[in-house]
Parts: sequence; structure tokens; C-alpha cells
Amino acid sequence: MALYTLCPMNRNLWLLAVCQGLFLTNNVTFIAINGLVGLNLAPLGWMATLPVMGYVVGGALSTGLVARTQSRFGRKTSFQLGLAVAFASALLCCYAAYSKNFWLLVAATVVAGYYNANAQLYRFAAAELAVPAFREKAISLVMAGGLIGAVAGPNLATYTRSLTAVPFAGAYLALAGVALLAMGLLAFVQFPPAESGGGHGRRAGPPQARPAPEGLEPAAPNLLEQVWTGDRGEASGEPRPARPREVHEVTSVGAHEGRPLGEIMRQPVFIVAAAAGALGFGVMNLLMAATPIAMQICGLPFSDVALVLEWHVIGMFAPGFFTGHLIKRFGTLPIMAAGLALNVLCVVIALSGVDFKQFLVALFLLGLGWNFLFTGSTTLALTTYRPEEKTKPRVHSIFACLRCWPCLRWPLVCWSPPRAGRCSIWAPCCRWA
Repeated sequence: MALYTLCPMNRNLWLLAVCQGLFLTNNVTFIAINGLVGLNLAPLGWMATLPVMGYVVGGALSTGLVARTQSRFGRKTSFQLGLAVAFASALLCCYAAYSKNFWLLVAATVVAGYYNANAQLYRFAAAELAVPAFREKAISLVMAGGLIGAVAGPNLATYTRSLTAVPFAGAYLALAGVALLAMGLLAFVQFPPAESGGGHGRRAGPPQARPAPEGLEPAAPNLLEQVWTGDRGEASGEPRPARPREVHEVTSVGAHEGRPLGEIMRQPVFIVAAAAGALGFGVMNLLMAATPIAMQICGLPFSDVALVLEWHVIGMFAPGFFTGHLIKRFGTLPIMAAGLALNVLCVVIALSGVDFKQFLVALFLLGLGWNFLFTGSTTLALTTYRPEEKTKPRVHSIFACLRCWPCLRWPLVCWSPPRAGRCSIWAPCCRWA
């Protein structure tokens, strides 16, 4: 019997959590340096955040390809391919910094977006590596692995910024090494067998579901019933009213491949999960992307920038050790509401001033709010599709596309030149958020 079925928290989950931490090391370093490198190389000031935008947009554009590679080659091979792209794109960014080629830097970050889209599925893979009763805790554990990135990312950028004659070129070289390390660790992770062959027939594995006989299908619940039973039912071990179950059988090649994408998207739970994920990522990306440039314009040293980003990412992932427990106890909706309240408080503090303490507290609260919204939306998303639909192309890309709306606003934050006594970049970002 595979290791992932023997214990709720196993070696595979811990290794995947470390890979998540290395992924966040890449992300935090990119956020810390791409805007500053872009500011030095961009032909116009408002283009400075295009390398940051390219990373997220590249991730959104890659999600369809990621879904197909996951379906065709399985989790491990697809994840390794993403790390190979991360290695190559980091070297390309380094060359762009050396050659002072701004558009090559933007193109390299768009390519790196494939790794961004690929590693976003670590949390879904975590749910497959644990027994059903520990699904929420497994997601939280892998999310908590981002604490590695919280510490390693900012410090990596700080200590490697002057490693070469070109500022931050050494940081890109270090990220190539981080990708190689993650590839080595991922080789030891054992994923469950794939349930479908991506259009080439099914492998032997868990039984697939077909609809129950006519007349036994339960009536569709309303929104609140779907949300609460989705996150407080079988996964939490609490009793639920008896309902007719689907009849299971092993399907053959060409059999039932799941519902159409439109039917999945029309589910109220899917809409809530997608909207919450878009909101959490939207506010976070908008403020976090502008922070390094805003702090530099305000005359704060890069060491302060690194410290603010470190505590921001700690706020993002430290709650991962207990967010799963909170969801099991209070449910998904209250936790998501708390995340929304923390986002509002972050914006209020950010608008109160541009001193170091305002940046620090606002970004820390921003991280907490993102964790609650994102973990909650992920937990809801897991209830919206059947096992045979998990590798459907575009199901996960919907989430990434909805997260792209703040990217269209990022160039606007650099449009106005800094005014005496204040940072013009920070207030516009908060008003947009």
C-alpha cells in the first residue's frame, strides 16, 4: 500500500511542503527584485512593474498547458517540467540584467509564469496525498511550507544583490540553484496513480463514478447548504443526513469523462471559491508588487524592503499551521469573511502614512487576509469537481484568469512622479485595492 494511504501526515506531504517553500522563495525574490530591476532598465517609468506583471500573466496563460501536461504525464513529471522552466527562465533573467535588455527581462518573466502556474497545483496535490479526513490540514501544511520562502526569499535577494557587478544578477543565478534543489526533492515524492489517461484511456486505479439511477439523484442544495456541507461534511468527520450515493464502477476506455466545464462553473460553490481567490490575489498582488518601488522612492533602504516582504510572507503562510483547524471548527465562510476584514484593515493602515511601520504592519495584515481567503477558496474548490474531472483543462485556469485583473492596473501605479514629502505610488495602489 502506498505511503500516502497509511498515515494522514506523511513524508510525501512534508517534502511537498518544502517544495512549496522553495517555490515561494522564487516568488518572493521575484517580487523583491523584478520591479527594481525593471525601474533601472525600463525606457519609461510606468513600465517598471511590467516584469512583475509578466510573471503573473505568464502563469495565467500557462494554466491550460499545465492542465494538459498534468493529465498526460502525471503530477511528478509535470512538476519537474515546471522546475526545469524555472531554472531556464532564471538564467534568462540573469542574462537580461547583464545585457540591460528590458524586453528580454519581461519575456523571461512571462516564461517563468509556467512554473508559477505549475506550482500553484501543489496545494491540490497535497489533498491527494492525505486521507480524506485530513484534507484541510494537508492543504494548510503545504501552504505553511511557504515560511521557508518568507525567510529565504528576502534574505536571498539581500545577500546576492551585489554578488556580481550587475545589481541583482546574482539573485537570478541563486534562483536557478533553488530550482535545481527543488527538482532533487520532488524526485522523492510519491504521488497517487493517475485516474485518467488524458484521452489515452484509463489506468488501473480507484473506481470511477457514474450517476445514480434515475429518481435517486438528490435535489440541488442552495448556496449556503453547498458551502457548509462541502467543508463540514465527510472531511471533518461530522455526521451528515443520509443521502443517496452515486453508484461506482470501474470504467473502460472512452467512458464517462465528467461534466462539461460550463456546468462546473455554474455551481454556486465554484463561483464563491473563484471570487474569493480572485479577491485575495488581486489585493495582494496590487499592493505587494508596488511596495519595493514605493519604499525605494520614499528613501528606505533595500534591507527594510526585504524585512517588510519577509513579514508579509510570514503572514501569508504562518497561519497555515492552524487555518485547517479553524476551517474544520468554524467553517469556510467565516474564515473567508475574516480574511476580507483583514484586507480592508490593511488598506486603511496603508493609507495612513508611508513610514516603515505602516509598510510593515499593512503588508503583514495583507498576508494574513490572503491566507484566510486563499485557503478557504481552495477548500471550496475541492468540492466542486469529481475525481475524474480533476485534470480537466481550464478548471484551474479559471482561478488564474480571474486573478489577472490587478495586473492590468500595475503599470498605472508608476504613472505619477514622486511628490515631495510623500510616495505617490503607494496611495494610488491602496485606492485601487
